[in-house]
Amino acid sequence: MPNEKLIKWLFETNAFRVCPENEPFWYTSGTIGPYYINTHFLYGSERKAMELLEYIDRVREDKLKCPERVLAKVEETYAGDPVYRGVIDSLLDFIRDNVDVDDIDYISGGERRDWFFSLLAAKGLGKPHITIYKDLSAVITEKGETRRSDSVNGGRVLHIADLITKASSYERAWIPAIKNICGQMTCTVVIIDRKQGGAELLESHDVCSFAMVSVDRDFFDKALEMNSISAAQYDMLLKYTADPHGSMKTFLAEHPEFIENAMKSDERTKERARLCIEKGIYK
Repeated sequence: MPNEKLIKWLFETNAFRVCPENEPFWYTSGTIGPYYINTHFLYGSERKAMELLEYIDRVREDKLKCPERVLAKVEETYAGDPVYRGVIDSLLDFIRDNVDVDDIDYISGGERRDWFFSLLAAKGLGKPHITIYKDLSAVITEKGETRRSDSVNGGRVLHIADLITKASSYERAWIPAIKNICGQMTCTVVIIDRKQGGAELLESHDVCSFAMVSVDRDFFDKALEMNSISAAQYDMLLKYTADPHGSMKTFLAEHPEFIENAMKSDERTKERARLCIEKGIYK
């Protein structure tokens, strides 16, 4: 069943944002689509999330001190922000309901957005936290102290992530980083699964995945029922989910002025529209 509380928080914080009718968003790739997901906005707001990202950027160079410093920040927000506290409490309940916690030795999270959720999950479950950096290095925080380790001696790892799309970050970085220290990622829990093949890829790596919310028809049905989206937005979301490329190609055929208007807009929008035209994405 859809997680109603989490869906409410996703829209309340703009972590899940749907475009107005007939005004899809431009994505960096030059494609268009009806929604944006910024799971880290569940930190309470966009402002709070961006402040934490900026703080992480300042402290991550010191890999041994970074996890404890970030943990202190998220603990402060957990104590003072009801939305973020609710998300973390729901995450802990979800993990206990779906994963045999006694069969897990470590919790891991990858740079940077996973840390919004993984550090407090590790503390709440009483497990050591493996902080993974983009260069595949990793440090372990246990009982308030952080250390480097060449081996966790086959330890079983639960990875916490904010979002899964195609699981490319797992394949490129998170799974190899755990293997590099002789660990085994056995499962992952994510806040949102975009249902774009990530779970299937992880299964091929013997990693089972669990999502608190999946971007699918049930999610859109609940959002419509909660008046978080309109009927027109609902229809556009369903068409896009069923056929991302085809639905947007049809939209552009029916609204030829959309690209024309984009080329008269701000520089970022013009650049993305130009990319779309040059690549012939929807021809």
